[in-house]
Amino acid sequence: MNQIEALLSKAQLSDETTWQLAKETGFAVRTPRKITPYNFLRLSLEESLCSQPSYNDMTARLNTSTGICASRQAVCKRVNDGCVAFMQAVLGQVMKTRTTLPEDSCAYGRILVQDSTVIRLPKRLYDDFSGVSNAHSTVCNARLQAVYDLLAGEFVSFSIDTYSKNDSTAAPELELRATDLVLRDRGYLSADEIQRHIDAGADCIYRHKHNTTYEDPQTGKPIDLLAKLRCHGTLDMDVRLSNGTVCRLVAAPVNEETANLRRRKLKKEQSGHAPSKELLQLASWTLLLTTIDCNKATFKQLLDLYGLRWRIEIIFKAWKSNMNFAQIHNVSKKQLLVLLAARLTMVVAFTHFLYRPLSKRMRAGFAREASLMKTIRYFARNPEQIGRAIRMLHGGESDNGLLAALVRYCAYDKRKRPCHNEEVERIVFGERALS
Repeated sequence: MNQIEALLSKAQLSDETTWQLAKETGFAVRTPRKITPYNFLRLSLEESLCSQPSYNDMTARLNTSTGICASRQAVCKRVNDGCVAFMQAVLGQVMKTRTTLPEDSCAYGRILVQDSTVIRLPKRLYDDFSGVSNAHSTVCNARLQAVYDLLAGEFVSFSIDTYSKNDSTAAPELELRATDLVLRDRGYLSADEIQRHIDAGADCIYRHKHNTTYEDPQTGKPIDLLAKLRCHGTLDMDVRLSNGTVCRLVAAPVNEETANLRRRKLKKEQSGHAPSKELLQLASWTLLLTTIDCNKATFKQLLDLYGLRWRIEIIFKAWKSNMNFAQIHNVSKKQLLVLLAARLTMVVAFTHFLYRPLSKRMRAGFAREASLMKTIRYFARNPEQIGRAIRMLHGGESDNGLLAALVRYCAYDKRKRPCHNEEVERIVFGERALS
């Protein structure tokens, strides 16, 4: 069993299972003579770790591993709509393989962070994915949405969208459950979206978005936000939004250094246009909108919870730095979707089957915390260790040599500043956590 086969086995993707998925998705209608759905999947996942995988490389690897001789044209013919559906079904199957939730009590069933990242594509895909174009140049981009559950340490959903589909448009597509807490940036903020959380029995925290209108719930009169902040310094009040939704607005001042840093960033992002005087003055405060009642969370607790959203940025950085998401060669649309599905499958497998159990093993046996960035980098650069790690972490085999290497190369450096795992433990499960 090679390294990728070990991951597929853990995801309960056998030769029979993949054949069934292939028939259901239209990828296979008869028994193939050379390239079975299982072999195609295995080769796609192996080659996805390369920066520029090719059909020739896939067939060469097939010959090396199985002795089967197939042409690159044979692989090319298999990449069709059924192939895209098959790879997406495989991704869904891998994401279904859940781990056990923490035994510690928490006020929420899931703490979801959602964000998007932009992937540069070849110009030939501009009509399919759009991008940015002017008289001098054309750039094609796709927008990849990801939802991650901080409590389970697992991915919930992905979507690959056109560049023109912004975060605000994608926001209503998130499936909400009662007892969810959702952390997203202000690009997803809308009055209707906050009301959708309330209707679902879920909570959310957003940063204030400029030009959002707030009204007094009692009088219906508009609130002069800047005047109230200047008068009181801090705020913790109910406000009514444009659609009639009532939520909580909290604010506290920041130090001058942080305020000036925000102002410089605002001026840089305006692309030659000066930001309004009001916007520059509001940079002196941190303002949060939430559905969480004032009896359940203070401003400090809300700010700490919202700070956990940064995890998704680290995840995107790990993808682009180690999984070649920033490197897409001149492929067709179907090739692109197959390649991205394969890379996302590897990301989920690394996170669910390697990082999460390794983190538990390190904490219990070595009092160390596993770094997601280092773990993904280690296995992407050393794929020959995947099988050993799967057998050690899930098969009960003892492999002290590998475990010692993983502790050395995949753990956070020892430091006074708490790492992400320790921050989640303190904020979500600590003595002053929400209950």
